Amino acid sequence: MSGTPAKERATETNRRERLHLAMGVVNRILLGKSEQVELAFSCLLARGHLLIEDLPGVGKTTLAHALATVLGAKYQRIQFTSDLLPADILGVSIYRRDQEKFEFHPGPIFSELILADEVNRATPKTQSALLEAMAEGQVTIEGETHVLHDPFFVIATQNPLDLVGTYPLPDSQLDRFLLSIRLGFPDPEVERELLTAENRAKVLQSTQPELSPGDVLALQQDCQRLHASDALLDYIQALLSETRNSRWFETGLSPRAGIALLHCGKALAYVVGRDFVTPEDIKRVFPALARHRMTVPHGMEVSVEQQIANLLDQVAIP
Repeated sequence: MSGTPAKERATETNRRERLHLAMGVVNRILLGKSEQVELAFSCLLARGHLLIEDLPGVGKTTLAHALATVLGAKYQRIQFTSDLLPADILGVSIYRRDQEKFEFHPGPIFSELILADEVNRATPKTQSALLEAMAEGQVTIEGETHVLHDPFFVIATQNPLDLVGTYPLPDSQLDRFLLSIRLGFPDPEVERELLTAENRAKVLQSTQPELSPGDVLALQQDCQRLHASDALLDYIQALLSETRNSRWFETGLSPRAGIALLHCGKALAYVVGRDFVTPEDIKRVFPALARHRMTVPHGMEVSVEQQIANLLDQVAIP
């Protein structure tokens, strides 16, 4: 029995090593985006979902496909359009005459990693079907409840500039996403490398999983065992208080957002190889956690990102 803790530590060390191998593979496929890759893995390990708001062609699909590949996860891409129905996502019960009963045909939501592409092109009813499944981990069809896979990770994308024919997600739905990131255009050096590098689709085809869905569940538990000091909790509370009292934001962050911030900070600390959380971890994840949850007052000629940066400068790190 005395050897059990040592064996568990060795197993956890092996998982963490394979996690870093998986991140290295994704970074070789999605060049020049190590910060976003760290945040994506942190979001996954904090048991959240990821929103990517960016232009077409910057690597959103590549990121989702690469993550699914290195995780050995069942992957589905759902292209959201105005005529997409909830049943197209969730599935449908079909009556079988030969058996005189309904048979459930699961939709693409029954996967471990979902890319919900251009989610703001679907109607609010269809959006709600996805987002309720994200929140509850299950769907109810014809009165019968069906449990989704675990782990279950959704990466949703929306185009920030294309407002024609779109249905913007309301604040209550945006809150379903743990983090929101932007990939952006590559630096000139990285773009040059992209122009001459091997086709990324071919690289993905030859890529082998470094982890399994079971490993992801274990890693999620490993992350949340990290200790949070009183000073760290003080810093989180100071940030939350500043968002609520500042005249530069319409509304402040909720207690649920504060809990999410702590979980993300733990996950990021684990992802970068530490067994403890620092205020710098919280500061790093804060913009991605707050960006889609906060707005600036109408008429203010400054972006929410700029105001978040100002807030982080104003709140002292303990």
